[in-house]
Amino acid sequence: MSYGFFPAKQQNSQSMFSTAPTPSYITLPNLAMPYPCLLDFLDQRFPFVGRDIWKHRLDHGKIHDETDRTVHADTPYRVNARLRYYREVRNEHPIPFEEQIVFHNENILVADKPHFLPVTPSGSYVNECLLHRLRRKTGLNHLVPVHRLDRETAGLVLFTCKEHNRRQWFELFRHRKINKCYEAVATLPAHSDQRYWLIESRIERGEPRLRFRNTEGEINARSRIRLMETRGKLAKLELEPITGKTHQLRLHLGLIGSHIIGDRLYPEFNPPENPPRYDRPLQLLAKKLNFTDPNSGEFLSFESRYKLNW
Repeated sequence: MSYGFFPAKQQNSQSMFSTAPTPSYITLPNLAMPYPCLLDFLDQRFPFVGRDIWKHRLDHGKIHDETDRTVHADTPYRVNARLRYYREVRNEHPIPFEEQIVFHNENILVADKPHFLPVTPSGSYVNECLLHRLRRKTGLNHLVPVHRLDRETAGLVLFTCKEHNRRQWFELFRHRKINKCYEAVATLPAHSDQRYWLIESRIERGEPRLRFRNTEGEINARSRIRLMETRGKLAKLELEPITGKTHQLRLHLGLIGSHIIGDRLYPEFNPPENPPRYDRPLQLLAKKLNFTDPNSGEFLSFESRYKLNW
């Protein structure tokens, strides 16, 4: 079946630097002494950026602290310093698929995101992200996503439009009053005669930093999984995350002996491609989103127009 993608306007892909329109921030954590030099800290915290890029930023005065003072490689590490910089990437490839706005009022905007498009600047993308595309399209410079989807995942994302009432929308997510439902095409679970699972685990960051893992300890992640349909060695699954840990659905599918088609991170790690293989999207879709508007009391329900390859 069709993925339901809408091609975006093609852009010039010749070599160039792209600079993010808004700054990125990092607050220096309280680490064990002796404190690292800033270059070592930044390189270790963001290993996929590249040490040479961090060195270039420090050497050329492109990083500032909360007092607007320029930070250099020999600037001492200061706990709680808030560093600001504008991300730059070379050869930012245009994502050839277009997002759609499915709902917009004075308080919120709901967008339907295609596969491959990050929600916010990430990796080798600074302007090609859902947030900056929507800000350019609507002129709403205070748009902020209430939640995130992985770049590889398609589907619905909720944004707030105003600064003064943003907190109540984040509170809805914090108290699990916004319901999200995903669909996935995956390999058959180990026990395909079973149709429902409640999966609970503890999820922590793994290695490399792009990956997470199930581990021993207090449970912090819960998901409901329902087997909808099977075709040969494939299964179509409905996934409901009760909590919102990074890569939770992928890891919980692994616990029932299944993995999502097109997944480059699990069960085996495959380094990111740039540009990605657009003919091999991750078969994971944020299909449904519903909640009660805290301002009007109206129940709102949305469904993605995208379809997985089933």
